[in-house]
Amino acid sequence: MLGIDVFRSDVLSLNGLDDRRQSQGVLEQAQELMADAVGAEHAFFSTCGSSLSVKTAMLSVAGPGEKLLLSRNAHKSVIAAVIINGVQPISVHPKFDRERHMAHPPEADDVRDRLREHPDAKGMLLITPTDWDTCADIRAVADVCHSFDVPLIVDEAWGAHLPFHPGLPAWGMDADADLVVTSVHKTGGAIEQSCG
Repeated sequence: MLGIDVFRSDVLSLNGLDDRRQSQGVLEQAQELMADAVGAEHAFFSTCGSSLSVKTAMLSVAGPGEKLLLSRNAHKSVIAAVIINGVQPISVHPKFDRERHMAHPPEADDVRDRLREHPDAKGMLLITPTDWDTCADIRAVADVCHSFDVPLIVDEAWGAHLPFHPGLPAWGMDADADLVVTSVHKTGGAIEQSCG
């Protein structure tokens, strides 16, 4: 169906294109190009969609037994990370839109209320856009988090397209999020295992 050329173009990363033992600098250059394209200080690629990156981001903020605020409408990777990392989840509930029958991400006031209730929380994980394409006011949530001196992680797996057009909602890095996980295989042009 695809023809032989698809296999001629396939390059193995192990002892082929690039890897951590025999680096040709290809991966490093690609990450630098991605960071430049989206206006970030650094970009890191991973595999396993964005799930692995979300788990890593959560663990970088809160360790076993520590509290982390989470959007309640989280992907199963967030729930898996709670279990694997031993993080104590503090749910921040989304706003249910009865007219459209869908949930919107938590708002800044909701995050502020939860941080007041849990001043020992280590940070916040905000999911935006949701898989229903509803977006949060990331800057307002970031301002709240920073006023409590905690970082904001944005799981923006469905928002890989956001930094590339001014008419779209703000991308997390442009709205003062501390760390953004995106997944170019969902709304960008990449193969299934791609993530950034």
